[in-house]
Amino acid sequence: MGVISTSTPCFHVASLRRFRFFSQSGIQTGRHRTTTLSVTVTNSSNYRNVAESREPLLSKTISLPGLPDDEDSEASISTCFWEWKPKITVHYQAAGSENFNSPAVLFLPGFGVGSFHYDKQLKDLGRDFRVWAIDFLGQGMSLPSEDPTSTQDGNTSSWGFGNEAQPWAEGLVYSIDLWRDQVQCFIQEVIKEPVYIVGNSLGGYVAIYSAAMNPRLVKGVTLLNATPFWGFLPNPTRSPRLARFFPWAGTFPLPDTIKKLSLIIWQKIIDPDSIAEILKQVYADQSTKVDKVFPRIVEITQHPAAAASFVSIMCAPQAQLSFNEALDMCEGNNTPICLVYGKEDPWVKPIWGHQVKKKLREAPYYQISPAGHCPHDELPEVVNYLLRGWMNNIESRGLVALPLLDGTEAREVEYFREGSRRSASVQFFGSRVSLWSLVSSYLKSRLV
Repeated sequence: MGVISTSTPCFHVASLRRFRFFSQSGIQTGRHRTTTLSVTVTNSSNYRNVAESREPLLSKTISLPGLPDDEDSEASISTCFWEWKPKITVHYQAAGSENFNSPAVLFLPGFGVGSFHYDKQLKDLGRDFRVWAIDFLGQGMSLPSEDPTSTQDGNTSSWGFGNEAQPWAEGLVYSIDLWRDQVQCFIQEVIKEPVYIVGNSLGGYVAIYSAAMNPRLVKGVTLLNATPFWGFLPNPTRSPRLARFFPWAGTFPLPDTIKKLSLIIWQKIIDPDSIAEILKQVYADQSTKVDKVFPRIVEITQHPAAAASFVSIMCAPQAQLSFNEALDMCEGNNTPICLVYGKEDPWVKPIWGHQVKKKLREAPYYQISPAGHCPHDELPEVVNYLLRGWMNNIESRGLVALPLLDGTEAREVEYFREGSRRSASVQFFGSRVSLWSLVSSYLKSRLV
């Protein structure tokens, strides 16, 4: 299968040689400017060991490095296409190809967006890691390049509502099981080595699901406000008898009976005012710039296959594994998991993150504020700092401390963005967190 680049040339991962990320002392020196933290550790890649870093963490305020602020300091992003199967092409972005001795990281987006939602991670983390972000099939720029159905009336304005499926689209449904397989094959055929997966919202479910089914391909998972459920119709493998009551479940062509209603709903959803209102709901900090995210979402909705793809996604079966079953399997496989949740998320409220933490006692759990459903885009300085620290902790086998230690109160962090000093709070729950601590934190969040 081929890989095509549309901007900066993509790299051939097969030629990459793997090196140890840490020296014997557990310290890696980097090429970026040093930023002094209250933990007296470094820039994005200079870290002290556990014993050295515990005492300074007693400081209440922690200064974090800001994002790279110019093209010379940020990582270059490559835009690429990977032909997974005939007529089925996956769009993805990549950065950090020159970081031969660093871990590989794969970012999975939420519903309705794409790899562009991780630009702040690719430009920053791509300076130290090898990073990829993909568009799920049926979303972003992974929509089909031709109509998956054939039409007799010659109407080509809305793809997917024709009379019969094209041969390459037989049985195609944009389901969570398809995305699981997409992630598995992408790791095997493009990245070609085990990766850390980071997933937001829907991407979080796909991340934990992929890790549960393919433990040898995944070194660890970070969940960013992961949705704990997806899909309405029963999975035919999991519930074959119940699935018989639903003979159509998102495949092409879409039935005429639902075409009219689905197009009415679609037109309401894609209205720019509706999209703006949704972004206003999910972003807790209204000062967050969405001037790049908003037009990209609007652009996606104008694709001729967007409406039918949306209906396919909404009517696709549930996953073979529930979210909790995937968590249990990952725990049984000893897959490292990190939880980073925005406190002000109106959809995946803090209680959902607390429930995951309750199941995964050893997983570090970070609750950050102000941040809603997309903490990586609202507080990228904080999320990138936590991701760096957590992955370096795993890579060093514990020689490098986690970014923060257990505490009963939220910690204030500060950073610079566009020349201004800004602040946020981070509350960390480690392996010794009690159920009461989680309940107490949730109750406090409801009272604020």
